[in-house]
Amino acid sequence: MACPMKPALPAATERYGGSGREMDRVAGELVDGHGRRIDYLRLSVLEQCQMRCFYCHPGRPRQKKANPRLPAARVIRLAAAFVGLGVRRVRLTGGEPLLRCDLEEIAAGISTLDGIEEVTLSTNAELLAPRAAALRTAGVGRVNVSLDSLDRATFARITGGGCLDRVVAGIDAALAAGLRPVKLNSVVMRGINDHEIGALLGFAREREVDLRFIETMPIGPAGADSSRLLVPADEILAAVRAHCGGELVPLLERRGGGPARYYRLDDGTTVGVISAMSRHFCADCIRVRLSACGDLQLCLGRPGRVGLGQLLADGASDLELQQAICQAIGDKPYGHDFADPATAATLEMTAIGG
Repeated sequence: MACPMKPALPAATERYGGSGREMDRVAGELVDGHGRRIDYLRLSVLEQCQMRCFYCHPGRPRQKKANPRLPAARVIRLAAAFVGLGVRRVRLTGGEPLLRCDLEEIAAGISTLDGIEEVTLSTNAELLAPRAAALRTAGVGRVNVSLDSLDRATFARITGGGCLDRVVAGIDAALAAGLRPVKLNSVVMRGINDHEIGALLGFAREREVDLRFIETMPIGPAGADSSRLLVPADEILAAVRAHCGGELVPLLERRGGGPARYYRLDDGTTVGVISAMSRHFCADCIRVRLSACGDLQLCLGRPGRVGLGQLLADGASDLELQQAICQAIGDKPYGHDFADPATAATLEMTAIGG
């Protein structure tokens, strides 16, 4: 991996937590040791979430104290370091990002960075409706929304009491505000919501939004039941064919920086599958994750973190920050092995950032 040093270029200034000078940059692209160009950052802005989805949180009482989150200026400064190294897409995640009242400030700061091409948001959408228009103005281009069921009782069971009606209102508000395309993420769980594939397809078709079905993953303590609940991607696609009554045409073009494989239905609806268990996509991974306290995680399914947030707290310069990122990216593993307890990640999904 080559990250040669070049003269300082404009990227971030004092209002984003810098030292008052223009940000020193390590020029070039982020390329890991396996030749993959890293241009996509999933940036968690806090760990907390008002929902308690059982595949995301462990079945224990709510933590009284979560890891500290970074102030907006430091979040933007970290994002600027990645953008200065060639990252072009930043997704704001959590927890639930909308629990931060300064989310629009963060989005606006990142969206105006030189070189950024896209700022997106992952949310459960329960709090989205009153803020969708402001987020669009702040520079958020589109949203991914978690929607695992259209049955109110099942939805409440999965989410620990979430309100389906508010989520649907959030989806509609996003569409009205121009946050397109809206992508719906549905974790398919055997015996819980696998019978709703047809209903979810109808919902996506009615609103002309993309729909992605996701296999359960054994991430952290909450993933203990994932193998029992797993519905493999091939089985999901077979159910989609049965409900749509036509062929699924694979889409060859990439749709964003995520791992979904997409198909087009006869009526134009786009369906994706994310198959972390039955069909790995590690060879094409161009993503890294940053936790709410500024820890860089190189792989969703591997332990090991780099404390970039702590480097900032210790007074690291922007150049030192970028050098640490370059060094870490060089050690990005080729892929995950959820079956190996010695290497699987043990953190909760909310701590990793989804």
